[in-house]
Amino acid sequence: MMPKMDGFTLAKEVRKKNSKTPILFITAKSLKEDKLIGYDLGADDYIIKPFDEEELLWKIKAVIRRTDIAELKNEVIHIGKYTFEPFNQSLNFNGTIKRITEKESNLLFYLYEHRNRLIKREELLTNLWGENDYFLGRSLDVFITKMRKYLKEDESIHIENVFGVGFIFNVSSK
Repeated sequence: MMPKMDGFTLAKEVRKKNSKTPILFITAKSLKEDKLIGYDLGADDYIIKPFDEEELLWKIKAVIRRTDIAELKNEVIHIGKYTFEPFNQSLNFNGTIKRITEKESNLLFYLYEHRNRLIKREELLTNLWGENDYFLGRSLDVFITKMRKYLKEDESIHIENVFGVGFIFNVSSK
């Protein structure tokens, strides 16, 4: 059981914020009523402990296949004075459109989705490149430098280095 909040309450909170986020319950609650509540709250799957790890991996892969990540990125995002369109890989500032690469777009989208909180280097590398190694870490530094350059016209946006840990994509609302 989770501390402070049960899984059903957490699922309700997630659904309030985003109806498309996949939810997979892994629980000891095995009653039919509990399963029905889980599915009613929008669970994509409901797994009862103990479970087989290989089966869990296959279920996670199935949920990911069914989740249209592109649809989540098919929106116009306002970041400070910028307008960002991930699906067009474009960043607009005062009518000037800057085309960015797919990797830059994915990085900016990830930073925005996790804005104003510490993002560990390992998390960024794993989520954007699929692995964490020294050379990819150097590439990440280059991409962060590019993001700073692209976003420099708005002082309400700042990518802060947290030495030895990661970054914070600070976006203040002025």
